[in-house]
Amino acid sequence: MTTDAIREEVRAHYSAAAVRAAEGASATRAPEAVGASLYTVLEQQDLPDAAVLASLGCGNPTAVAELREGERVLDLGSGGGIDVLLSAKRVGPTGRAFGLDMTDEMLALAQRNAAEAGATNVEFLKGHIEAIPLPADLIDVVISNCVVNLAADKPAVFREIGRVLRPGGRIGIADIVAEDRLSAEERAERGSYAGCIAGALSFAEYRAGLESAGMVDISITPTQTVTDGMISAIVKATKPTDARPVVDLAARDQTASGGCCGGDGSC
Repeated sequence: MTTDAIREEVRAHYSAAAVRAAEGASATRAPEAVGASLYTVLEQQDLPDAAVLASLGCGNPTAVAELREGERVLDLGSGGGIDVLLSAKRVGPTGRAFGLDMTDEMLALAQRNAAEAGATNVEFLKGHIEAIPLPADLIDVVISNCVVNLAADKPAVFREIGRVLRPGGRIGIADIVAEDRLSAEERAERGSYAGCIAGALSFAEYRAGLESAGMVDISITPTQTVTDGMISAIVKATKPTDARPVVDLAARDQTASGGCCGGDGSC
């Protein structure tokens, strides 16, 4: 499949899921997505119903990301906003939670959920996770819930994660990963791209991708079997504290013109 074909399959699938969640129906995408069942009752009780209904992940990244007061968090593929809203609570009023999604319907749903929850330290952005619309060295923690496997260009995703993380920043990602024995064709036989199976990386590929992006302290911990050879896992890694600052000319120009993270202090 081409990049455009993959993106369109994913966009159409999650646009429909957002509409179902907005209408009050479960947005479950496929058997591998266990969604809201991975969040505790306490986590769910203060969230809008539509945020819970739109939960389509394979894990709970906020439970493993060890978020701290005042941190800046970025959720890749934020969907209906459940992980952004939970992150916003954990980082508190001095922190900020960003959500990035390419789907208009999901972004509209997330904005509605944030307003209903009264969250003021959140910001939702439209874009692809292969080209994150944020300045370099801004983010303390990148999280994602079963979304990296949907990306058409995964090396670009890893590079962008490394770019936006500050030195010493970290990731806490829930994803579906293939056993190393499975070829790309065998993964595709087990499920669709939009269902988070066909596009899944192997354990070795995932580690190599993070290493190529300069990440260290990488761990990929299996949590449960989804189908033969396909595993839900928690992925952690860190950007080295001595990583050289990224020269981000586009972001510098945007700041000078009063854009995101500019003189108005909006983010």
